[in-house]
Amino acid sequence: MDVKAIIRELLIEHDCVIIPGFGGFIANNSVARYERVTGTFYPPVRKISFNRNLTHNDGLLISRISRSSGLNYGDARRIVDEFAGDIMARLEKRNRVLFDHIGAFTTNYENSVQFEPEADMNYLSGSYGLESFQCYPLKEYDLRKRVTRSFHRDPARQIQVRKTLLRAAIAIPVIALTILVPLKTDLFRTKVESLALNPLVTAEFENNRKAVDESAEIISVPEEKTAIDEMPLPEFKQPVPEEKQPLTAGSKRYGIVTGSFRSEENARTHIEMLKAEGFNPEIVPASNGFFRVFAIYCSDLETAIIKKDSLSGKFPDTWVSKR
Repeated sequence: MDVKAIIRELLIEHDCVIIPGFGGFIANNSVARYERVTGTFYPPVRKISFNRNLTHNDGLLISRISRSSGLNYGDARRIVDEFAGDIMARLEKRNRVLFDHIGAFTTNYENSVQFEPEADMNYLSGSYGLESFQCYPLKEYDLRKRVTRSFHRDPARQIQVRKTLLRAAIAIPVIALTILVPLKTDLFRTKVESLALNPLVTAEFENNRKAVDESAEIISVPEEKTAIDEMPLPEFKQPVPEEKQPLTAGSKRYGIVTGSFRSEENARTHIEMLKAEGFNPEIVPASNGFFRVFAIYCSDLETAIIKKDSLSGKFPDTWVSKR
């Protein structure tokens, strides 16, 4: 039986194949490499080495011989022992023992077993069919010697490019202004306030103030100039902070209305918002069935207009109503 052929088959599948009583073959994988001096590329290889200390029986070689020959385990082991003994006897006589496609065994002057693997043999299945090849770098290639060509631009194309650049020079400042002006000024700023986003307020404000104030005179401040705007304003030394005045009747004839609701429950919710701001508001039923919320009362119209303007920032739909 050719035990050497079975060892070759096992080296392709396994990393270690041991001959009991003699030693073990070890397969080591090596990556692809390139030798710059010779310009040679080598594929990945599976090199074989030998370890004289691996003499124990791992059962791999004997089991393969038993399966391939149909012998029992004892007969297969006897074949392996005879094979190992024959190798040792030949080496003691300083004969060279050759394993085809694996390597050769010899003994040195100290009677130590030496193994020389076969250089051209590759047991890596993934590199099957790959061989080394040489590839030398290109010589006498200088980038400075490349042929350069001069390109003459079309005059019509140059005119088109100039027009495009001119349009871009005009469009870029205009685009920059459209972006910067809204950020620096209130030109495009929307007048949406927090109260306008309250569903309790926006859903139930009166759509027509004239219908709401049919039974009472409504004092509205128009956007255009009126006689009030043309009147000389009294001199104020310092703006006085807004005083939270209690809601009392009597001489205070003008009230500041911050909201009008169809539902009394929504009106009371608005009352709580005003109380949180420090006011002492009041709910007054209107003749059309709405519930008006008065935040504060004033004794004269000028003071009521000032108060109304100060509240319009937080409550945009604020107006002045006469008691």
